[in-house]
Amino acid sequence: MHRLAGVACLLAGILAFVPGPSLAAETDVPTASIPADVSPLVAYSGRVAGDDARTRLILDFDKRPEISVHYVANPYRILIDLPDTVFALKKDDVAARGLFSDIRYGGMAAGRSRIVLTADRPASVVASEVRKEEGGTGYRLVVDTAIVTEDAFAKLLSGQSWKDAAAVAESRPVLPGAAADDGGTFVIAVDAGHGGIDNGAQGAATGTHEKAVTLDFARELTSALNASPATKAVLTRDKDEFLSLSQRVQLARNQGANLLISIHADTLRQKDIRGATVYTISDKASDSLAANLAARENLSDEIAGMPLQGEPAEVADILIDLTRRETQAFSISLAKEVVGAFEGEVKLINNPHRHAGFRVLTAPDVPSVLLELGFLSNKDDEKLLLDPAWQKKVAGLIAEAVQRYRSAVMANGG
Repeated sequence: MHRLAGVACLLAGILAFVPGPSLAAETDVPTASIPADVSPLVAYSGRVAGDDARTRLILDFDKRPEISVHYVANPYRILIDLPDTVFALKKDDVAARGLFSDIRYGGMAAGRSRIVLTADRPASVVASEVRKEEGGTGYRLVVDTAIVTEDAFAKLLSGQSWKDAAAVAESRPVLPGAAADDGGTFVIAVDAGHGGIDNGAQGAATGTHEKAVTLDFARELTSALNASPATKAVLTRDKDEFLSLSQRVQLARNQGANLLISIHADTLRQKDIRGATVYTISDKASDSLAANLAARENLSDEIAGMPLQGEPAEVADILIDLTRRETQAFSISLAKEVVGAFEGEVKLINNPHRHAGFRVLTAPDVPSVLLELGFLSNKDDEKLLLDPAWQKKVAGLIAEAVQRYRSAVMANGG
């Protein structure tokens, strides 16, 4: 099948901050260059203390960390970038408190990791220090933060000259080993949702992160699809790494993909709701569940601390037009095939084909669906989602659905 032609995440009160080199006015500190053969840093303990005016973050590392600090607005965020780091922290080690309503950490791009401190008011780093442990081999990073005025925060933003760590991959070429479609091979991009700093949902019983579930299933699905003749399935990510939503879309297009299947396993407050759902794109959500889910999934870039950048109006109009007119019809056909394959074999939610404005589905020339395999908030779904046998079965059903879709499109001259 040819591609659609022409379409183209302190002590109470802190009486005094620890002296150290101020980073408040130095927002573009270069991150240390780490050779590829050096093992990653390990952050093995930490804590957060303070109040809603001043807050201290302390992290202990096995080696000396080199950091750079940046700022992002809407919401107010302090980004602390590190070399490749393993965060071996307990769940409550760096729980959000004081100034911060949310603290996240994880991988961002090759050889880079990030801590994202989200605040309800403008804030900045006022001092930082790396101390060597007395009589030990570890190092302690102490970062002191405090509220600032809107004007001061705006100056921090305007004074920056940095490139986001994740943006490096924005224009990266086809993944190693992937060749462009030669016109006879049917290419499917399998997108494992979340990754790196963006953990996604968390299992209610086991605490398993969604990013691990989606990657395991994406690998299984890729194997099942590649068993079909003249078919090539490729992963947008093959490890625990962060990809922005636009990167996922562009990587599928770079592959010459005929389809994009994005894999997810969310959570809901209503823990009794379970079952798979297939989503296609629409500017108007089919229901409140779809709208809320799309809103959460679309926060992936924000969770990672990426500046939110909207497309120019004319580009947005083109994307909406193309996805509606040409690609959306194919996406809906695929969704119906997947739902049909699941019926009687896999538990489905009521009204299993739904639609909403998922940004990962906006490839103008690649029919795309977002597949919620089930809900990690439901203990029965969670058990299945972690079961290799279930994963293999479901992957096989999707592969069969894709082949039926492909045959139908070919029969209609696609």
